[in-house]
Amino acid sequence: MFFKKKKFQRQVLIQKDVLDSILSFCQMKHPNEGILILKGKSKNGEITIDGLVIPPFSETGPTFAGFPHSFLPFDMSYIGIVHSHPSGSAEPSVTDLHNFFGLISLIVKSPYDDDSIFAWDSNGNSVPLEILSK
Repeated sequence: MFFKKKKFQRQVLIQKDVLDSILSFCQMKHPNEGILILKGKSKNGEITIDGLVIPPFSETGPTFAGFPHSFLPFDMSYIGIVHSHPSGSAEPSVTDLHNFFGLISLIVKSPYDDDSIFAWDSNGNSVPLEILSK
């Protein structure tokens, strides 16, 4: 018997107020990278981001941002991370892909405006991103 596989397409939906918080955080951290944990839910490939967490004991610099995952409390609403690239590139680096956390990774490039945020999966493939207004 043959079964048709439903094509799995991910999409990221982000609340406008959450996006504004991300952009403000990245501007504040510039010229260093900033990193935040994304909170939300995923259903049928639709990833909805509705909150942020500042990771404990995070370390950042002009070319890196990270945190020890072992200090995070167990929380099923953690769905990924967002970090900034002050250099102006939104492409995930090999290090970004090797340290992937959750379902999705957002990268914000300088100058940190609404058009400067991009979503990526764990293979480095672009994922469509839509900004939701309440």
